[in-house]
Amino acid sequence: MMKRKIKNVPTSLDRKMFNVFSYLFLTVLTIYCTIPFWLIIVGSLTTQESILLDGYRLWPKSFSGEAYEILFKAPGALLNAYAVTIGVTVIGTISSLLMMSMAAYVLNSKDFKYRNKVSFFYYFTSIFGGGLVPWYILCIKYLHFKNNFLSLILPIVVNVTYLLILKSYMKSIPDSIYESAKLDGAGDFTIYAKIILPLCKPGMATVGLFTALNYWNDWYNAMLFIDNEKMFPLQYYLNNILTKASALQAAAARSGIVVASIPSEPMKLAMTVIAIGPIILLYPFLQRYFIKGVTIGAVKG
Repeated sequence: MMKRKIKNVPTSLDRKMFNVFSYLFLTVLTIYCTIPFWLIIVGSLTTQESILLDGYRLWPKSFSGEAYEILFKAPGALLNAYAVTIGVTVIGTISSLLMMSMAAYVLNSKDFKYRNKVSFFYYFTSIFGGGLVPWYILCIKYLHFKNNFLSLILPIVVNVTYLLILKSYMKSIPDSIYESAKLDGAGDFTIYAKIILPLCKPGMATVGLFTALNYWNDWYNAMLFIDNEKMFPLQYYLNNILTKASALQAAAARSGIVVASIPSEPMKLAMTVIAIGPIILLYPFLQRYFIKGVTIGAVKG
């Protein structure tokens, strides 16, 4: 049979107008979403006095790189904080994905008789906790988290919400795939590693991105457990710089000593630029999986 050639159907005027307005709307929306990031960058390159007098501007009225000069006075310490954060984020994200995906596989397995009861225990712990003081005593006295690298990973290694998302994603996989694999003699770990994980790439990428953000932005566990400056993650290190500088300036003012003014506002914005840069660069590589992952449960045509 000869293949029929499909002629190009002319686009109607309504369709053309719709496309024009759609692209125009998305362009305006993109610019609107980009403006806050631009203001952060410009503000970090502006003097403290200009921000206090004129507010945030689209272009610096008084250009200054003082905030970055203060932050990079000890580049070795900053790079070390970056290395700690990158290590925690990579190891923590991989460990978290493995633990949560394996737990989700077990909770989704129909062969596990008590899956609903165990799911309830996971859900219960996301609502009620034992309290900060008992948890802190447990971590310090029995788990030896003080100045321990694991103290930056283990406390947030399992997130119940993300676990339930992975469970829901695995639930959408047809039961026939599980059954055919078992008929071929595959065990649970083989099914999990060679069948389920490849099919769950969008869900894993979505959960992995959120988990990486949690590890990258975490400073609370470092504040509780870490005293060694060489183990400070990036967020806690930057916060310490600003806190110490502000405390030093306040103490000098109380003593009547005149010291140079610290550009606290530009420093906060410069810290934001330094902290969010790698995450912004990571997002485009996970975007296509992220879009698929957030549409879990959507109606399919």
